[in-house]
Amino acid sequence: MKLRWLAIFLCGLILTPSAKAELRIDVTGAMREPMPIAFPEMIHKGFFVGRYGSQIRNVVIADLERSGLFSVINERSYIQEFTSIDQEPIFIDWKALNAQALIQSSISEVDANTIRVEFRLWDVYSESQMKSQSFTTTKDNWRRVAHVMADAIYERLTGEKGYFDTRIVYVSETGPATKRIKRLAIMDQDGENHKFLTSGNAMALTPRFSPNLQKVTYMSYSGDTPRVYVLDIETGKQTLLGNFPGMTFAPRFSPDSSKVILSYANRGKTNIYEMDLQTKTSKQLTKSNAIDTSPSYSPDGSKIVFNSDRGGNQQLYVMNADGSDVHRISFGSGRYATPVWSPRGDYIAFTKMAGGQFYIGVMYPDGTGERLLASGYLVEGPTWSPNGRVLMYFRQDEGKRNATAPVKLYSIDLTGYNERQIITPADGSDPAWSPLLP
Repeated sequence: MKLRWLAIFLCGLILTPSAKAELRIDVTGAMREPMPIAFPEMIHKGFFVGRYGSQIRNVVIADLERSGLFSVINERSYIQEFTSIDQEPIFIDWKALNAQALIQSSISEVDANTIRVEFRLWDVYSESQMKSQSFTTTKDNWRRVAHVMADAIYERLTGEKGYFDTRIVYVSETGPATKRIKRLAIMDQDGENHKFLTSGNAMALTPRFSPNLQKVTYMSYSGDTPRVYVLDIETGKQTLLGNFPGMTFAPRFSPDSSKVILSYANRGKTNIYEMDLQTKTSKQLTKSNAIDTSPSYSPDGSKIVFNSDRGGNQQLYVMNADGSDVHRISFGSGRYATPVWSPRGDYIAFTKMAGGQFYIGVMYPDGTGERLLASGYLVEGPTWSPNGRVLMYFRQDEGKRNATAPVKLYSIDLTGYNERQIITPADGSDPAWSPLLP
């Protein structure tokens, strides 16, 4: 009873006139303190189903907190205890903790192999329910349910699609610098469910997801000449892309997954080609005496950004999808490489080299508004989350004498804050972020 009266007193101190406004985080704004939210233990009956509930809750919390936008209040300070998903929150208790949002949830066993998860998201200050959703799934799918739940909460509180129910394909690196083994690996965006896609017998580089999620295109050193391949993730079948007599590299799928764009090096020139995956016909898009590479489509497929040294050093260029109207968009100091168009179409991310440093940056598609988000001895290879609000890339610090420094994956949000390492079993480079899973 004393705690309840204390809650009433404290509520009078923290309630503001704007409490009735819709609860929403601006993910595009400047860095701010994370939103405090409360997430009590999942309501359950029985030890074993309760264990699944604890695991799901822990993954949801990890997803939300890793975004840098939310901070889950320690459950030991909670006043109200829920015994049913239909039990109304005592909002005065949650206001006392300065919780702006409350996640109420339950888990139950449908049968020996199936569970049902339900949650309700509450706006504490307006005392209103923001979202309610339930999932019925097999027990071995509990981790995916947690990511889907986190996405739903993230979307309701930010107005942006989430990015937690996704996967990352990347290059796993092991061995000494003189004999490096590089093979493709895939994992959930939080590093779980890790598995290798290639054996490591041939070096693999620059993997890229198809938008329909079924395939990955990449460059492999299998055979005498490095070439582009397409790998079916489910079957493991690997197919050589095209019949180019020279080296092909830097592939990327079109937005509709029907084509692959790549660079083809032949007779001292490197140009960009597009290959239709159904007809197997190729089309040359650039015709220069320079090195044109790292092409990336705009989300609607109408334009392509790439880097080229046709002007003397590496800069970014944009052209129409048919190769017409090529124009330069980068004009800052230094060199630019590995451009990739945001899934939203509002930015182009890139790697920049200037003053002995590497940078990860973004600019508008017309080249204005350049901002540098991360820097280091080596930071390279940005890839976008499917909502276009987070970037992943790889980082390597300067190595000590006769030793190679570790290569690690990192993520950072579009504002340049919340840089976090993505844990991988071995060194990792060249990440590519999948769309949301269907």
